[in-house]
Amino acid sequence: MKTMPERIKRNLHRDRPMATISIRIPEDVIEDLKEVAPKLGFSGYQPLIRAYIGQGLRKDLIRLERPELTELEKSLKRHGVKAEVISSILGEAAQRTA
Repeated sequence: MKTMPERIKRNLHRDRPMATISIRIPEDVIEDLKEVAPKLGFSGYQPLIRAYIGQGLRKDLIRLERPELTELEKSLKRHGVKAEVISSILGEAAQRTA
């Protein structure tokens, strides 16, 4: 398994090869994504979906590479910290380990 710094360095390349996939998503979710994307500065809903996938993937990779963060996440949840805040914290932790 690649280390987090290796993954982050790889992910910074804009010319990474892309693969086309097909995924079924409810129509109302697509409509919501289309509405939210420009408000968040995305050119369309597909880049927003890629961003959401990337955020979730980074969170899981951090958790797998640094199991002590799993305990931190559980503790924050027990104390009522919102999932968005926890995700942001874990994202910052990933950037600091790069």
